[in-house]
Amino acid sequence: MKVVGRGFAFDDLKVGFRFRTHRRTITEADRAAFISLTWLTEELFAVDEENKKRLVPGALVYSFAEGLLLPSMQDTGLAFLNATIDIKGPTSVGDTIHVECEVLEARLTSKGDRGLVRFANKVVNQRGETVLEYNPLRMLKRKS
Repeated sequence: MKVVGRGFAFDDLKVGFRFRTHRRTITEADRAAFISLTWLTEELFAVDEENKKRLVPGALVYSFAEGLLLPSMQDTGLAFLNATIDIKGPTSVGDTIHVECEVLEARLTSKGDRGLVRFANKVVNQRGETVLEYNPLRMLKRKS
């Protein structure tokens, strides 16, 4: 029987496969909680100036991107192995983001019971601007 809510297995992902996530709006409460939790108290993020946009750390944008992606690997993701991250532009309180993903590489591990998949992920705001890019290598289960 098919399990509802299960993410992509290795066998589902071929080079060139693309998908996108749902959206999420970043709130002032998100910014404040993230800064408090992480101690990213740089003035750029932690000090509010009148009539200026409230910027959020790139680490928050990346963290939200991973959360938006969770359904795509629910119960199938085994490990996050590495990635490079490139902040492309500012993100502010009130921006709504989603993640666009493309499979760049997919290969079985030496044991053959799981696979490694490299993605090109773009975090895009409501204006269609890419604000962050990263390329995670993940280990995923094969179909059972």
